[in-house]
Amino acid sequence: MAADFVDCMTFDEFLTHWARERPDRVALREEDRAHSYRDVEDLTAKVASALIAAGLRKGDRIAWIGKNSDLYFLLFFGAARAGIVMAPVGWRLSPAEWAFILNDTQAKLVFAGPGFEGLAGQLEGKLDSAPRIVEADETWAMIRAAERAPFDPARAEEAVLQLYTSGTTGHPKGAVLSNRNLFALRTHSTDVEMAYTQWEDDEAVLVAMPCAHIGGTGLGVMALAAGLPGVILAEFNPDGVFDAVEKHGVTRFFIVPAALQMLLMHPRCASVDFGRLKYILYGAAPIPLELLRQCIRMFGAQFIQAYGMTETTGTICLLPPEDHDPEGNARMRSAGRPLPGVEIRILGPDGREVPVGEVGEVVTRSSNNMIGYWNLPDATATTMTDDGWIHTGDAGYLDADGYLFIHDRMKDMIITGGENVYPAEVESAIFGHPAVQEVAVIGIPDATWGETVKAVVVPRPGMEIDPDDIIAWARGRIAAFKAPRSVDVIPALPRNASGKILRKDLRAPYWEGYERMVN
Repeated sequence: MAADFVDCMTFDEFLTHWARERPDRVALREEDRAHSYRDVEDLTAKVASALIAAGLRKGDRIAWIGKNSDLYFLLFFGAARAGIVMAPVGWRLSPAEWAFILNDTQAKLVFAGPGFEGLAGQLEGKLDSAPRIVEADETWAMIRAAERAPFDPARAEEAVLQLYTSGTTGHPKGAVLSNRNLFALRTHSTDVEMAYTQWEDDEAVLVAMPCAHIGGTGLGVMALAAGLPGVILAEFNPDGVFDAVEKHGVTRFFIVPAALQMLLMHPRCASVDFGRLKYILYGAAPIPLELLRQCIRMFGAQFIQAYGMTETTGTICLLPPEDHDPEGNARMRSAGRPLPGVEIRILGPDGREVPVGEVGEVVTRSSNNMIGYWNLPDATATTMTDDGWIHTGDAGYLDADGYLFIHDRMKDMIITGGENVYPAEVESAIFGHPAVQEVAVIGIPDATWGETVKAVVVPRPGMEIDPDDIIAWARGRIAAFKAPRSVDVIPALPRNASGKILRKDLRAPYWEGYERMVN
């Protein structure tokens, strides 16, 4: 039986509704812990009350540093009910990167996830203010001891979530998302005959991607909106996915193609019963045809490619199951068609719409578009127009049937294993190396990760470059996934007449034989 569509627009409305309609239904599950919708409504009301009692008000920020956890979702949902904004921080980042984000959020409380008990020591001396750092045991005790108190629920247009994206200037930016951003687009799919946008009452959703990304937190929000169980995996691992499918009846999950390949290669995979699995959503990269064939044989599920970005609160285009042909077809190279309620245009250099089939910048408008970047009015104005369009930074074209094809990236972004990396971040980390005079960072094709990071460096006069030393230097300053996997040494970087580095010239030899400059 299909789940009923619920016309709610805020976390407070959804939690109140489902606690009333299906109080005993599991809402959140992690390992051997399960919380019903009645439990979650009560616990999140206590979270809101405890945060207000601690002196927080609407619009204040709290932060989470940790892996996925039921505790994270209780804190996020509870804060969102009262209009207090959650900023989850990637646990794989370096302590210096944590500190930058915490300083930027001005968070008054920083919650450490299970296993991050040493967080205060790692942040010592790095923070501009002195937020209270609360460890997981203390957080659980705080929630359970809190007394429910009245609060003013956040309205649809008010901010509830702040996700950090890699930055073109070397620093991440906080994309501020509202209740409306997270929930409003659902209303456009209610009367559309697409099975994969509808939900059955016996479904369960796996949250396996990191909660600091929209692909992680967004799945937890989707489960809540449908009144279904969200099954939480602290971090992606094949056994955890297999257990979630077999033991907890997971029917759909989001994953990146590199992680799909890890599932297939696991020795346990062939013996798992995937009978309940309906849909596998994937994103960050197209799925290689041979991988799709193997996945269809093994999982028997239908595949959906999702295209979007943090600034669009995730998915704005879907490539549906019917376009996933194991024999291959032209549409499989596309990102699919816009969701109901989403507008997409392709603009030329003059800012005007280009004809069908012509490459330009992809711009989009919908209720999914973020409020803006936190404390960055100039960056917001560059990305968003006054009439609601967002510049994605992707170069692409639309075909005659409305399918979006991504041709290249206009912002030099690298996507490696589903993680976004901007060259400026990596270049900033490498630039201080005593042997390096100049550095440029590019993405090169990789069969497993889609792309990997390569540094191209020019040595200082009389100095020699040791590639391993450059890699180690970078890893000491930024997250390991951002650091280069390889280093080229050249006498000078190619530049145009105005002195700008010609990254495409550096990338070109590695992308010979590829249809486009993204993998």
